[in-house]
Amino acid sequence: MTDAVSEGTLLWQPSSAEQKASRIADYLSFLARTRGLDFADYAQLYNWSVDELGEFWASIAEYFQVKFETSAAPGPTGALPRAHWFECATLNYAEQALARRDQRVALVARNESGERRTWTRAELAEDVARARAGLRRLGVGRGDRVAGLLPNGGEAVIAFLATVSLGAIWSSCAPEFGVSSVLERFRQIEPVVLFTVTRYRYGGKLFERGAEVRRIIADLPSLRGIVSVAADPSELPNATPFEALLAEYEPLSFEPVPFEHP
Repeated sequence: MTDAVSEGTLLWQPSSAEQKASRIADYLSFLARTRGLDFADYAQLYNWSVDELGEFWASIAEYFQVKFETSAAPGPTGALPRAHWFECATLNYAEQALARRDQRVALVARNESGERRTWTRAELAEDVARARAGLRRLGVGRGDRVAGLLPNGGEAVIAFLATVSLGAIWSSCAPEFGVSSVLERFRQIEPVVLFTVTRYRYGGKLFERGAEVRRIIADLPSLRGIVSVAADPSELPNATPFEALLAEYEPLSFEPVPFEHP
């Protein structure tokens, strides 16, 4: 038997002005304008979202201006948790992420030394286009797997978006993972390209990982290319430096893939 739980003290509530300026308020206005739906409160909206799954997800895709190459019924088809969503639809995630290419800041990276780097939407799109061109030179195409042994940072985001723009599949591990843990993840997907660092800094300490990285590379026979990020060329002499990968520019294009593409 459990004791009854009473509601606690309300600590904060958005003002009327904040509520009217919220994203959810804008979405409610969108539903009223485009579908004639009028909800008195959040509970009514929630109930509609679970009772009318197809209509709800169709409205979300439209509201956030998701660009489908091939449209389809929103679904879901089949029973949860194995239902299929937007069946037969095709799109590309990177195209959605890079839809706007203006001078607003899109990405901020800061390392432990306090160094800060930013990319505007336009700069990020250009670096992704360059990375995509570099991956194409390494033979990466739709359905290939690309792996990253990288810390959180701008290079990881750029490599990820370039990979998925090609319809390829991205997987990553943090550089502090042990060799066996990395290989357990990467062997099963057989990556054709590996992005990697050979050292990382954490808690004010520098951790050398060159020997471990070379062991990982030796145990991934599927690799056709290695891209080194902030590494000494002598450590991975057969690797392409990240800067060299970005040396050539090609206009961005995006490979449409099924909605459930991994």
